Amino acid sequence: MDIGKLMAQAKKMQEELQTKLRELKVEGSAGGGMVKVVMDGTRTLVDVKISPEVFEEADLEMLQDLIVAAFQDAYQKVEEESGKIIASLGIPPGLM
Repeated sequence: MDIGKLMAQAKKMQEELQTKLRELKVEGSAGGGMVKVVMDGTRTLVDVKISPEVFEEADLEMLQDLIVAAFQDAYQKVEEESGKIIASLGIPPGLM
């Protein structure tokens, strides 16, 4: 077994994984779509959209709750999608 070759292959897989995770974008929503957030595969929040109707009928506490719920929804979707990406690269579960 050539350790150097194995390390190079692992590095290439990790670079490919990081690229795919940066490119991955998922949307989480709450309040029937009144609050939407977009998160990338590295779990970075990249966008927040709040429907104007939220301001007409919501108080600040409800808006805060909707943002948290939308973030949690997006986070869960990232977890699912990143798991699929890792599996597609042939990386054993728990290795990354």
